[in-house]
Amino acid sequence: MENKKVWFVTGASKGLGLTLVKKLLSNGNRVAATSRNISELEKAVGNHENFLPLSVNLIDENSVEAAVSQTISKFGQLDVVVNNAGYGMIGALEELSDRESRENFDVNVFGSLNVIRKTLPQMRKQQSGHIFNISSIGGFSGNFPGFGIYCATKFAVTGFTESLAAEVKSLGIKATVVEPGYFRTEFLSSGSLAVPSNPIDAYKEVRDTQIAHQQDINNQQPGDPAKGCDVIIAAAESENAPLHLFLGPDAYAVAGAKIADVQKDMEDWKALATATNFKQLTFV
Repeated sequence: MENKKVWFVTGASKGLGLTLVKKLLSNGNRVAATSRNISELEKAVGNHENFLPLSVNLIDENSVEAAVSQTISKFGQLDVVVNNAGYGMIGALEELSDRESRENFDVNVFGSLNVIRKTLPQMRKQQSGHIFNISSIGGFSGNFPGFGIYCATKFAVTGFTESLAAEVKSLGIKATVVEPGYFRTEFLSSGSLAVPSNPIDAYKEVRDTQIAHQQDINNQQPGDPAKGCDVIIAAAESENAPLHLFLGPDAYAVAGAKIADVQKDMEDWKALATATNFKQLTFV
């Protein structure tokens, strides 16, 4: 057991989180896992001596702090954190209300920040640890009509993970942002995908996207969650873990296209856009 790690996984009652928790326990790791519904989590995972199910409201700092304290009390350490909890949202920027948009940020962004804030003291004490923040390929490319707010939350996750990695490197702690493509989970089901309360008919592309995701893509995603979790576990065990971990050939294709588009824009505008410094004065 000395060589097995203690993992803290949020959003673990279904999807990628549940698959990861089951795989970790089967490999002999110790796992604390959170859900808004602890009975659902306990039923999904079952009884296990190395499993600590926790009912947590991630947007409540006190709730998160209590869960982290319970984890350390039971297992004595904290090695890997996986910020997996979150939900999708489809809707044009004009359609989604301030409340709908902020609620998506509360869970997808500020919930993860609460976990980071409350777990880092233990990792700093240990001088070791690894934080995985589950973003999305939509956190690297926003070229998805109807996913503007969701992409914005995931761009935020990607951005603060890059900063986090730089902040904690000298403390012996690692950070990785995971950017999956389409994996066959419950992510596109009604319980995990929000839609606008007041849709606007003019946004045909957005409605087409919504229908496609809810009716055609759901349950047909190409990614195998078990294989995706294997990659995350491999990264946690690697001495050279990546900062950006793209998952799936579709994620690689989208990322490659985005990088090529950015490089083209840079080259097309380089001469004009880099001629912006003050002119250097010359002295005779």
